[in-house]
Amino acid sequence: MRIITLSLLLLSATALITSERPPAPTLKLVWKDEFNYTGLPDSTKWNYDTGGWGWGNKELEYYTAKRPENARVENGMLIIEARKENWNNQEYTSAQLVTKGKGDWKYGRIDVRARLPKGIGTWPAIWMLGSVPQLKWPDDGEIDIMEHVGYDQGKIHGSIHCKKYNHTIGTHKTAITMVPDCSESFHVYSVTWNEDSVKIAVDSNVYFTFANEHTGYAAWPFDNPMHLLLNIAVGGFWGGMKGVDPKIWPVKMEVDYVRVYQ
Repeated sequence: MRIITLSLLLLSATALITSERPPAPTLKLVWKDEFNYTGLPDSTKWNYDTGGWGWGNKELEYYTAKRPENARVENGMLIIEARKENWNNQEYTSAQLVTKGKGDWKYGRIDVRARLPKGIGTWPAIWMLGSVPQLKWPDDGEIDIMEHVGYDQGKIHGSIHCKKYNHTIGTHKTAITMVPDCSESFHVYSVTWNEDSVKIAVDSNVYFTFANEHTGYAAWPFDNPMHLLLNIAVGGFWGGMKGVDPKIWPVKMEVDYVRVYQ
C-alpha cells in the first residue's frame, strides 16, 4: 500500500508541475512579401543598394535601382536577374534589394523560399546586416542565411561575421549543407536567432549554430536590429575564384516569399 500511495503522490506532483509549466512561445508573422503583384518590388518594403565599386570583394556587377531587367515581380515571384551588359563601366548588371528602414528586426525567424541561379561566376546570397546608423563591418554583424557559388554547385553555406569572427582574419564561423537541386527546385532558407544563438537551416533542417559566448560586442553584435538583403553578385574573390562563364547570362534567383516571425 505504501508503494502504491507513494506512486500516486509522485504522479500527482508530476501532473501539477506539468499543468503549471508555461506554454511554449508561439511565433507571430510580423512582416512578409508574398509577391502577389506585378511590376517593381514593393517600395514600402524594399530599397536598393546601387553601384559598381566591387563591394569589398572585387565583384564585377553594377547594382541598379528600379530597373525591371534586374529586379521585378512576375507570376507570383520576385526575380533578381544578373545580366551581361555594359553599364557604368561594368560588364554586368544585377540587383541588391534591402529592407533597411522598412524591415528591421531584433530576434525572430526569417524564411525565404527561393530557387538559385546556376553557373560558374554566380554568387547569390540571402543575408543580413546590422541596422545601425553608420554600419561598421564586420563589427556590427552579418548573418549569411544562404550563399552559393556557382563553381561549387549544390553546396549551401551559412555563416556569421563579427569583429572577432570574420573571413578577413580567417576566423569566421561557417558550415555547409548539400542541396543538389537548389537550382532546379525551391527550398526554404531560414535563420532563427535570439539573445543566445543564431541557427541557420534549409527546409527546417538546422545545419549551423553559433552560440553567444557572452564575452562582449566583438563576439556578439547580434542584439542589434538587423535587416535583410537579397542579391546576385558576379565574380569576386569567392564567386569568381574559378572564373566567370561568359555564356550563361542572364541568370535569375527566384523568390517565392519572404516571411518574418517574432
